[in-house]
Amino acid sequence: MYKLIRTLLPVLAAMIATTVSAQSVSWKSSVQHLDGQTYRIVLEASIPAPWHMYDMGPYEGGPNATTITFTPGEGAVLEGGVEQLTRPERHYDKTFGMEIGTFARKAQFAQSVKLTAPQATVKAELAWMICNDTSCLPPDDTELTITLPAGATPAVQPAETPAKESAAAPETVPAAEIAPAQKDAAGGGSLWGLIIEAILWGFAALLTPCVFPMVPMTVSFFMKGSGSPALGRIRAGMYGFFIVALYTLPIAAIILITRLVGGDAVTADIFNWLATHWLPNILFFLVFMVFAASFFGAFEITMPSWMVNKTDSKADSKGLAGIFFMALTLVLVSFSCTGPIVGSVLIKSTAGEFWSPIVTMLAFSVAFALPFTLFAFFPSMLKKLPKSGGWLNSVKVVLGFIEVALGMKFLSVADQTYHWGLLDREIYLAVWIVTFSLLGLYLLGKIKFAHDSDMPYLGVGRLALAIVTFSFVVYLVPGMWGAPLKGLSGYLPPLHTQDFVIGQQDGSGPAPAGGEARMLLTVDGQKPKHSDFLHLPHNLEGFFDLKEAEAYAAKVGKPLFIDFTGHGCVNCREMEARVWSDPQVLDILRNDYVIVALYSDDKKVLPESEWVTTDAGKVLKSLGKINSYYALKTFGVNAQPYYVLQGRGGKELVPPRGYDLDVQGFVDFLRSGVEAYDRQK
Repeated sequence: MYKLIRTLLPVLAAMIATTVSAQSVSWKSSVQHLDGQTYRIVLEASIPAPWHMYDMGPYEGGPNATTITFTPGEGAVLEGGVEQLTRPERHYDKTFGMEIGTFARKAQFAQSVKLTAPQATVKAELAWMICNDTSCLPPDDTELTITLPAGATPAVQPAETPAKESAAAPETVPAAEIAPAQKDAAGGGSLWGLIIEAILWGFAALLTPCVFPMVPMTVSFFMKGSGSPALGRIRAGMYGFFIVALYTLPIAAIILITRLVGGDAVTADIFNWLATHWLPNILFFLVFMVFAASFFGAFEITMPSWMVNKTDSKADSKGLAGIFFMALTLVLVSFSCTGPIVGSVLIKSTAGEFWSPIVTMLAFSVAFALPFTLFAFFPSMLKKLPKSGGWLNSVKVVLGFIEVALGMKFLSVADQTYHWGLLDREIYLAVWIVTFSLLGLYLLGKIKFAHDSDMPYLGVGRLALAIVTFSFVVYLVPGMWGAPLKGLSGYLPPLHTQDFVIGQQDGSGPAPAGGEARMLLTVDGQKPKHSDFLHLPHNLEGFFDLKEAEAYAAKVGKPLFIDFTGHGCVNCREMEARVWSDPQVLDILRNDYVIVALYSDDKKVLPESEWVTTDAGKVLKSLGKINSYYALKTFGVNAQPYYVLQGRGGKELVPPRGYDLDVQGFVDFLRSGVEAYDRQK
């Protein structure tokens, strides 16, 4: 299943990018011959209804104006500037407090070029933003390469003032058409494509450490149910229904409220709180420990006594209440892992969408609930077997050990986010090593719990599991001395939290014991902000404040690598361990880029002078909330990791990149950014 999901996701992403382009702007170019060696390049933008695009402005403190930059190749010389052939519709905008111009349906722009050679090429860099009456899509950009004089036709003489689009339209000529792929951001798309993606993410969520340990709790609860097999199936069906309802109905309410009050960052704040705040993470950690203790036989998790006392008289209501409680527990505990996925879906609500997020969340929750519903069916059928045997208690004990190990992840997220320093990497690993060693001894029969049956001999199955468990322990042990343990990178604290590391290999760890990593200095000769508690992986040097990084990048003449990351981001740690650690990637990051890591979940409260006020008037005080708001407002994303390559003037060099373990693809991504930066010179 996991391999199938990993295989299909890139295909679905490409399909969604293609369908989303229907709500983006498509551009085509044509060449007109004026006289002698002078030609005119005409660019035409097709703008989908009901969106509009801003004219070339400029608007200081206003909307994102359309910008077109022509770069002539050898043998071509630009004459004059860019002309707006289509007259924009101008009106006074109360929001920005200024007069602005917009285009609808189509817009044409022109640039005159004189050839000094028989043939030449001209590159056009275009950037724009489109809006409707209620919202805007994130800014987009693309590049066109035009060959002159290929396909040139006699020009229609322009009027003295900018003509309307009908008068200035060039004759139909061979043109290069580009429909830019939408960024991973808000925007429309094929609803069916989004539904398929949501279903796949629903199944994939079952593999996360927050969700998988909930399976034995589900089995244990429904084994205690009484009544006929038909009643058991009804209870299982209601369990699935409650899971779907608990995901979908609150989402619909949140979207409705957000739409009414107009706060585009409300949903992002809610999901960020659930995934990173200390309170829900500590609560989830305690829940896992309580369930583990129950599986070990310390006590039985039962429903409240007042429900049990009404079993005979109100069996149906008791059953529904208990099932609802189980579904609510599953949703709350799993939300730390599913929250980022849900948040990505909900970003569509900030782009004026209403039904799409609700439908896609319904698809996600149905896929997510289906396996748990089947697990709920299973105990009813299990009761028909003549003997259950002691194997079932052994399964519960084994899963209890696993819950102890995976529950540490929640405590680790809170520890990293708030910089408590309680659970460094070696302490985390020590807990895991001891836990899985005890599990191995249990499988060999050396440890016995209260409800275990006698084991007269060791079965082949238990022996095989014991071998796997102790092999895993042996794999963990080198991590106590700094081994990267790439296969577990998403679950372990960062390597820089480890106090003792033997040596340093291939830049994959922190500085050797007794030494200190060389630190970059800002343009003012100071240590970068927040470098006292934030660190980059693999002993890389960089910044944690965007303005500092931009100033330093301008000083040294390098592009900027912006890493939107988070302490609790499993995929971020996996990217750093399995992709960033590649020698090619490390070499490019060290030598060709200035790195800035923007943590979206850090709880550090900044000085009042650095606070940010959102468009809705909310004051953001913590580093994580400010970075998260910047990512949402600038790029329309609320998921990590997200990598942006930025050139001069804050311009994106290439389309941003998200979670993708293709090392060569990441190398190509970095190299293409360097090449685009060199072309800006």
